[in-house]
Amino acid sequence: QVQLVESGGHLVQPGGSLRLSCAASGFTLDYYAIGWFRQAPGKEREGVSCISSSDGSAVYVDSVKGRFTISRDYAKNTVYLQMNSLKPEDTAVYYCATGEGCPPVELLPADFGSWGQGTQVTVSS
Repeated sequence: QVQLVESGGHLVQPGGSLRLSCAASGFTLDYYAIGWFRQAPGKEREGVSCISSSDGSAVYVDSVKGRFTISRDYAKNTVYLQMNSLKPEDTAVYYCATGEGCPPVELLPADFGSWGQGTQVTVSS
């Protein structure tokens, strides 16, 4: 069975850190770009970051640049999203998804295929 599973979401105080994981089963992530998206209540799903399959280059939405870092571990078939200096506005369900490549401008959910079930991140004091 082909699936992506996100984990690592939690309740954290503002300024704290979390590391999200996106693990694949049933297929290898090696040949896919992987995008991280988030969706807050009442808002549209937003692209956060993407890592390419070829050279590991990454893109980030402006609101997380300098705070979030995406990486991939080929041996573990897993992609991570390290989130530092978290803010209340980062609260959302975070999803990972497979894509053909990382777009140079905007991450659009429609450009990504297989999705995980999401993991909840809550930033609150």
